[in-house]
Amino acid sequence: MLRRTLNLGILAHVDAGKTTLTDRLLYAAGVIDEIGSVDEGSTQTDSLALEQQRGITIKSAVVSFAIDDVTVNLIDTPAIRTSSPRWSAS
Repeated sequence: MLRRTLNLGILAHVDAGKTTLTDRLLYAAGVIDEIGSVDEGSTQTDSLALEQQRGITIKSAVVSFAIDDVTVNLIDTPAIRTSSPRWSAS
């Protein structure tokens, strides 16, 4: 049987809740039994000590799991940094 793959990357600016959303999606899919906290350093995808201490994502992390016949690759990414004037607040 052919399995389908869904690659789902979460991209956003600093403090938008990317890692929190990742943990909630993993919980909703039944992959984890309890939702972690960025502030407590207990999320699934922030595994580096510095990430846990500072409450930020430094490196991208992938969690793969199956839902029916679909393999889901959930990708939590560091914050997007923009230096373009059109994105900067005045």
